[in-house]
Amino acid sequence: MRMRAMKRGVVLALLIGIAGLPVALVARGTTQPPTPALTETVEQPELYSYDSEGRRDPFVSLLARGTDLPSDRVRPDGLTGLSISEVALRGVVLSDGAYLAVLEAPDNRTYIVRADNRLFDGSVKEITADAIVFLQEVNDPLSFVTVREVRKGLQDAEQGR
Repeated sequence: MRMRAMKRGVVLALLIGIAGLPVALVARGTTQPPTPALTETVEQPELYSYDSEGRRDPFVSLLARGTDLPSDRVRPDGLTGLSISEVALRGVVLSDGAYLAVLEAPDNRTYIVRADNRLFDGSVKEITADAIVFLQEVNDPLSFVTVREVRKGLQDAEQGR
């Protein structure tokens, strides 16, 4: 009997609760509260900018080391617009006691250069019978060296390097 009375009590409580639900909803009202007028303006967030303060850019590869990075300078036409890494030594000519080098650009144009000729990222230091030596400007904030020597030989061009 007690069990039956408990079940009746639970069922009765559920019925009262369910029956009271619509009453509570009606008492609450179906109208929505008025929305307040937007009087304040929403400020746009400030665009983020990174101030390096002499530190390295964390998104620049440490493996490239500044020499292979793209430059933001405008490149002129001709030899002065070619970087040292783009040209290949195709020949050396002896003229009036001085060596001249024949360089080939990526677009298959050839240029005859002398010592002290200027390229985009450096200059020709010296030309020997079988090689050319460039002084390349290094743009690496992690290095104290600002100029390095780059040697390109005739055998390098023949071996496809």
